[in-house]
Amino acid sequence: MARPYRLQAENCLYHVMSRGDDRKKIYTIPSDNGKFMDYVIKAKERYQFYLYAYCLMANHFHLLLETMLPNISQIMHYVKGSYTTYYNIRHRRTGHLFQGRFKSIVVDKDSYFLELTRYIHFNPVYAGVVQDPAGYGWSSYRGYLGKKDEFIDKEVVKQYLGMTKRQYQRFVREGIKKPKDPLQKVYAGFLLGPVGFIKDKLQDLEIQTTSEEVVQKRVLCNNQDRAERIIQSVETHFRTRLTQIKTSKTRPMRAKQVLIYLLREYTGLTNSAIGAMLDMRYPAVSKAGLTMKRILKKDKHMKRTINKILSSFQV
Repeated sequence: MARPYRLQAENCLYHVMSRGDDRKKIYTIPSDNGKFMDYVIKAKERYQFYLYAYCLMANHFHLLLETMLPNISQIMHYVKGSYTTYYNIRHRRTGHLFQGRFKSIVVDKDSYFLELTRYIHFNPVYAGVVQDPAGYGWSSYRGYLGKKDEFIDKEVVKQYLGMTKRQYQRFVREGIKKPKDPLQKVYAGFLLGPVGFIKDKLQDLEIQTTSEEVVQKRVLCNNQDRAERIIQSVETHFRTRLTQIKTSKTRPMRAKQVLIYLLREYTGLTNSAIGAMLDMRYPAVSKAGLTMKRILKKDKHMKRTINKILSSFQV
């Protein structure tokens, strides 16, 4: 099945959702939730966006945010990458935390802002965790009712709601009697709004995707930049240089195996591209990557090494 399109544009309202790998928990102790939201706040400072609603469930999260720049992928890459690094170190684990790509839906705020906030705030109720959304601590619902919430942009939220706190509370409670899932109306897997809105966004997407040369250059630059940061981190950890890693014949060649593993797992570079970088044939690159995966399953010291290196370049 083809992956849904990702429209990246300025002044876009997105409903973002991501699940834990194999639907496993992504928050296991109370401080995990707080740490995740800390990274969201840091991302706001770095990438400039408004946060309107959120809900952190045990194995997934929902965010409703509006970008000022065409950078939704950068925002979520930072949040998920930083949190994964924290979580792996904190809980002494390695590997992926989230299940594949995050899901993002571009939303018409005039038509669906209210319904989406209600849907997001109602997640703990749907899951049977609480009977009233006000009883759940890790969502923005209490902030909508006037309670302290340092994460959402309350002033902008007020403008979009167009109703008092009491009216919004009644609106949300109506959802108990007549549950509505606005995501059932999503078009093409990534658009939610009336026909005119959808046509406009499809046109924006066509401009974005048909500029193939620009897209290819952006992907290449992102991969190259990330590869360079990984190389620097491996060089620092092993106190060596890339030239030495490439030519070393001393076994076990841990620095080379670690570098190959990280390049394969955390960039979009192919085995051939990594091989060209390290003067290796692509079958040897594949073999080294698989070897390191087997080592990580049983070697706790190597897991700590990988996590330490990850923490230095995923910031």
